Amino acid sequence: MHSLSEYQEIVAQHFSKIEINKEPKGLYQPIEYILSLGGKRMRPVLTLMAAEIFNSDYSKALNAATAVEVFHNFSLIHDDIMDEAPLRRGKETVHEKWDLNTGILSGDAMLILAYQYFENYEPQIFQKLAKLFSKTALEVCEGQQYDVDFETRDDVTIPEYLKMIEYKTAVLVGAAMKMGAFVAETSENNADLIYDFGLNLGVAFQLQDDYLDAFGDPKTFGKQVGGDIIENKKTYLYLKALEFGNNEQKEQLLHLFSIQPTDNTDKIESVKQIFVETKSAQETQNAIKEFTQKAFETLNKLDVEDSKKEVLRIFGEKLMNRNV
Repeated sequence: MHSLSEYQEIVAQHFSKIEINKEPKGLYQPIEYILSLGGKRMRPVLTLMAAEIFNSDYSKALNAATAVEVFHNFSLIHDDIMDEAPLRRGKETVHEKWDLNTGILSGDAMLILAYQYFENYEPQIFQKLAKLFSKTALEVCEGQQYDVDFETRDDVTIPEYLKMIEYKTAVLVGAAMKMGAFVAETSENNADLIYDFGLNLGVAFQLQDDYLDAFGDPKTFGKQVGGDIIENKKTYLYLKALEFGNNEQKEQLLHLFSIQPTDNTDKIESVKQIFVETKSAQETQNAIKEFTQKAFETLNKLDVEDSKKEVLRIFGEKLMNRNV
């Protein structure tokens, strides 16, 4: 087994060597550009890690890991178009650097390229990988649609929100790990368990993202604190505040989420105060712990050495103790 930093270095080195020297350049240059922006690359790391957890060499999982990361970046290109986002990882988004049509078409090409990486595996493994990938890709699209729908709804429930973040974020984390299990040709039970580990950790990760967006340290968070509040996003914090708040707090929160002031400083502070007073902030932290614990419980059932379970536990703890 390698350390987390070693896996990250392996993935970084691998992606630094990927060149898509194809014509027309207008289609393939934006793909090289988005893949060169880096990021945490957590998903491909998890694919390599899972393969080694189940006694395979990480190198056998590199193609599956690449497919996961290419798909993830495809979804980011299209998300940025939908959000009209000017920046991604501090650099121009694809549709800003080129144009809208390029973003759509290059994104489409990335989805197809992702599938092509599975062609490097034997038919039986290819079939398993492609089937899981198709299911996951569709769920990610469903999660994105739920997210869009929630923008205009005032009756979003906690279970609906959890389903949205499960589909939009967590299923790809689970799938990344299960692909590593498929490449290692471990048991079906082990593959299912590692998927559940990734899925629950993915939900906890997204809930923590919600929390840090409001209460993170501006010096370390890496993006604007309060961004979800400015955009009036109905996060777990918001929904729990409506559930626990008294009539006055609810009215104030609904009002604050209906306005777009020029200066958002007062709005952010007022909303955060409501999150604290209604115990919504504490409830969100409790939910993060609950889903992290669910992930750790699946490790007890894995049929691998205790030392490897500990590697996954340490990774989960490190991920959930982040401040960025």
